[in-house]
Amino acid sequence: MPYKKLMKQNPVRTAPEPIDKTEETPSLDMERRYIGIGTSKGFAIGNAYEFVKETIDHEAAELTRKNIENEVDRFLAALHRSEKELKKIERVTTRKIGKVYSDLFQAQIMLLNDPTLIDTISLRIRTELKPAHLVIEQEFEKYLEHFINSDELFFRERASDLHDIKDRIIRNLHIRKLHSWVPEGVIVVSHHLSPADIILLSRSNIKGFATDTGGKTSHISLICKSMNIPIVVGLGNFAQKVVSGGPLVLDSTKGMVITDPTEETIEEYRMKRETAIRREADDSRHTHVQSCTKCGVKIMVFSNIDFKEELENFDSTGSDGVGLFRTENLFLDGLKPPKEAAQLAYYSEMADILTPKPLVIRLFDIGGDKLIYSPVREPNPNLGWRGIRILIDVPEILHSQLQAVIKANMHGNIDILMPMISSIEEIEFIKAELNRHHVQICSESAEMPVKPGIGAMIELPAAVELIEEISRTVDFVSIGTNDLTQYTLAVDRNNLIVQDLFEKFHPAIIRQLYRIITTAQKNHCRVSICGDMGSDPLALPFLIGCGLREFSMVSSDIPSMKAQIASFTVADCELLAKECLKLTNAASIKAKIEEFRSAKL
Repeated sequence: MPYKKLMKQNPVRTAPEPIDKTEETPSLDMERRYIGIGTSKGFAIGNAYEFVKETIDHEAAELTRKNIENEVDRFLAALHRSEKELKKIERVTTRKIGKVYSDLFQAQIMLLNDPTLIDTISLRIRTELKPAHLVIEQEFEKYLEHFINSDELFFRERASDLHDIKDRIIRNLHIRKLHSWVPEGVIVVSHHLSPADIILLSRSNIKGFATDTGGKTSHISLICKSMNIPIVVGLGNFAQKVVSGGPLVLDSTKGMVITDPTEETIEEYRMKRETAIRREADDSRHTHVQSCTKCGVKIMVFSNIDFKEELENFDSTGSDGVGLFRTENLFLDGLKPPKEAAQLAYYSEMADILTPKPLVIRLFDIGGDKLIYSPVREPNPNLGWRGIRILIDVPEILHSQLQAVIKANMHGNIDILMPMISSIEEIEFIKAELNRHHVQICSESAEMPVKPGIGAMIELPAAVELIEEISRTVDFVSIGTNDLTQYTLAVDRNNLIVQDLFEKFHPAIIRQLYRIITTAQKNHCRVSICGDMGSDPLALPFLIGCGLREFSMVSSDIPSMKAQIASFTVADCELLAKECLKLTNAASIKAKIEEFRSAKL
């Protein structure tokens, strides 16, 4: 995001300090368990290594008119050294996990070269006779304030990336070497780690990471998930309580770190790790075969993706296609809508790679806790101007995206998904615009692209109430369980205070799911699920029992889910669903499904 543009935005309110819900549970032999947020899968057993970033004592030499230009030159040289470091890290990232995340370092390089930032800091050094490190700190603090105090989780979690840039420049003012060495095979513990830290430290065959800061969608979490490295984030002040060299167990599946584990605990996690390895090997046998239940009913398993680069290893996952492509990442700098030509090239490349497999492109779902289109600040953005509302109110965004999707659909394998639908009027409006643009494009071109099918996200209670009418109006529906749970239970899924109330197995939620699936099928409307519940092994037999035959999830989860699908019969799952729908609390529902799974797997 350009420096000048950000600084022109309206100031945001100051957010209260988050409540630290980290739990410390003492047990025998001084074993202690700390609860954070697990953002990848897997377990790690090893010794802790506390990674502490160097703090620099700044020289107190006074600046004068005679030596001020030397200070500006030091600042510019630090920018140059920082750029060289980031380009090296970008190359390492591309080699390790492709361009999906290497682009974030390119964004940092762009900020280092932002003329407004450079000119502002240089001018302040010259006019105020302040040392470069002080001016850099002050300017970046202004910049960071907009991110840290934002109502948007996306911006708050990206603040750590800006901290990394600031610290990198200041370190390079002093020509200090980048600290990236740690012993082989340790579990790295730190108050804060940047994406660059994760990439560089991973060269030492790190077993896992544990950090005080970070969230589920922070870059360090996403990068670790891509590299299959267990990580637990959001541990509060855990780093202060760890001694380097001490034994640790890290359970990223549960979001738990255990210090001074007993021999029994270590053995338990050795067994879990071995079981997970064997299961992964067994799951791989199902990767390239059609997913079917034990009784032979076909189940389609699609992928949720954010970037076209994720298609590079697509065939190795056994995916049946893309059930959800989130287009929000195409927004430039988080604010500027992409041009139609850029979208057309992007969508066309994806459709070419996937054909004949389907590609479901969700229209820009901006606002709320995702990327935001404008600097408008709202008291409650999740209940405000977001999703389909922005697309209808800002037609230039909608029109360019519809035209790009239509023109890209030369193979006929693209469908459109509408976000945050709450009324039939919204659907009819988008359908009319789609028809109009398709007719116009076909009349102006010798090529005749196929009109995409159109679907609706079912993620609001209003859409559930209208499912009869919606499923007769669209070609397909896709259930977004994250927002559906949030809006049904009135629980902000990003609010730590009420996080324990965000329960996707709440009776109200599973009854909604049953109603959506059965109604859509009755009206011959395809129905899939693309929220987190779609990749939850616990939910799988219940959803099959409700009649769901299409799932969309993170690609890495597909082999495991296909293996489990092969263990169930539809008849058994239907009986399970009926029993669950009679229960009145989430604990009983989950216990019933666990009992079922234990008997079948």
